[in-house]
Amino acid sequence: MTYSATPVCMITGAASGIGAATAVRFARAGWAVAIGNFDDSTRASALAVQDECRAHGAETLVFDADVSQDEACLRAVDDVTARWRRIDALVNCAGTTRVIPHAQLDDVDAAEFERVYRVNTIGLFQMTRAAAPWLRESATAKRSASVIHISSLAGLNGTGSSIAYAASKGAVNTMTLSLARSLAPRVRVNAIAPGMVDDGLLLRSLEPAQYRDVLARMTANSPLERVSQPAEIADLAFFLTEHAPAITGQVIAAENGFLLASV
Repeated sequence: MTYSATPVCMITGAASGIGAATAVRFARAGWAVAIGNFDDSTRASALAVQDECRAHGAETLVFDADVSQDEACLRAVDDVTARWRRIDALVNCAGTTRVIPHAQLDDVDAAEFERVYRVNTIGLFQMTRAAAPWLRESATAKRSASVIHISSLAGLNGTGSSIAYAASKGAVNTMTLSLARSLAPRVRVNAIAPGMVDDGLLLRSLEPAQYRDVLARMTANSPLERVSQPAEIADLAFFLTEHAPAITGQVIAAENGFLLASV
């Protein structure tokens, strides 16, 4: 495949939630989008996202990647660059969690920490490392390349679905600073730390009735009396990529005021 004149956004965890919304947002703006799928269990959803992106006229590719495996990250980047010979933006949305009340310390063992970190922290690093040479090459004097990490409010205030999850996202926030220094000046690296997002990880981690209860409680407890939608986070990822050439190394909280409530 010859070099594409269209900018390319590669998104992990794009079969649902924030990742899916991000793929559609970039597609609407005329970007080509590489839609990260996990395995056969999420393939139908990933293909539906692809159809929606194509309806906006975007070139698309669905790639499979378990980001916890370095070989899968390298293979995914090979698939994307074989198609377009460039990557202009990487949005790391792939994530995992399991709901474990923070006070139940005995329910969080080393295996759970390792499972969560393999995806949320190590996987994010591995995918960024694999894409970094292409991101650098795609950058120009007028336009830097962009990496966006989807972090969490949990990494800022120690809340969230489990201690392991909160710790993994805190590590993502620190890694954002390190990578921003390492990849400058050609690549900017930022993180978005959402609070409760409807259609986020919790939707796939809780029973429907439990999820409705959490959604209602988080809405009531938010200073803005709302939770976010995936499209809002996707809009912010697009803004950081296309309209924020001076912003790098930042963790941007998009949490409807929960940090105010915790003071």
